[in-house]
Amino acid sequence: MSLLFSKTTLGPLALQNRLVMAPMTRSRAIGNVPNDLMAKYYAQHASAGLIITEGTSPSPNGLGYARIPGSFSAAQAEGWRRVTEAVRPGGAKMFMQLMHCGRVAHALNLPAGARVLGPSAVAAAGEMYTDAQGMKPNAVPEEMTGADITTAIGEFAQAAKYAVAAGFDGIELHGANGYLIEQFIRPSSNRRSDRYGGSIENRARFVLEVADAVIGAVGKDKVGIRLSPFGVFNDMPAYASMEADYTYLARQLNVAGLLYIHLVDHSSMGAPAVPDSMKATFRDEFKRTLILSGGYDAARAESDLAAGKCDLVAVARPFLANPDLVARWKSSAAVNAPDPGTFYTPGAKGYTDYPALAG
Repeated sequence: MSLLFSKTTLGPLALQNRLVMAPMTRSRAIGNVPNDLMAKYYAQHASAGLIITEGTSPSPNGLGYARIPGSFSAAQAEGWRRVTEAVRPGGAKMFMQLMHCGRVAHALNLPAGARVLGPSAVAAAGEMYTDAQGMKPNAVPEEMTGADITTAIGEFAQAAKYAVAAGFDGIELHGANGYLIEQFIRPSSNRRSDRYGGSIENRARFVLEVADAVIGAVGKDKVGIRLSPFGVFNDMPAYASMEADYTYLARQLNVAGLLYIHLVDHSSMGAPAVPDSMKATFRDEFKRTLILSGGYDAARAESDLAAGKCDLVAVARPFLANPDLVARWKSSAAVNAPDPGTFYTPGAKGYTDYPALAG
């Protein structure tokens, strides 16, 4: 019997299978507000066991990319409510991923009055697309003051409340891929000398305080986190104490009592592989649900579930191009190839128009 397509639980939630639609930025939220096109897109994917949304900013300051959604206004909450209502009949549970982009941003993508912030005034190498002027270098962020940090933690908690009120089953903190939470964790982007910088105990303080605040707002059974140890995306270079630092994180997040940890391995896209020893450490140290993602096909997902390496498997691009991926993998049907040219463009093309299985 297939484990991948069998029912399971995620804390108090019943899941219709163990396949997770991973978070994917799609840049369709015009004015940073979820819309009916997005509701259609997510509803198409509702055969998944769990859907994790695209990165959604908890603050105007976190809207680093063009056309990404937020969760900091009543209008956004209402837009997301229409999304969750569209998904619910299909049976998937749904978590909102909260992503504060931090220094991975440009002022042209932010609303009036918003600021590009980071743990230190160190720009990320690379460029950022803006609708107004095309590609621009990533901005040099303002180093966050103690008051800025306190405000940001409160914004995560408030965004989680908006999400739950909009009908989400929970939220995922984006502590991966070089965004604000990971910017605090990594020594290359965090050069602070206060209680949020230096040792891993200090560099991890921000993520643990965010987790505690969000748990306080919506409860332990509604909060997960995504991490990318050994990931290099958005100018996050490898460093000597990486495995020790993330082992510390695994232990502390277990103490915090989060519902799940979602580990991403980008080696299928050319990044360094996450060592098996690191994945095993999270499996050993974290006592609740472990989600693995990165380059999975059905056979590998089945194998890792059977071996007890994880509880759920998340996939991204296969789901992007195949809203009916569950049915395709179940029947060993051919799959659509994704179109990278439409990953981040506005409109339905390459978003809601991938063909479904006949019949």
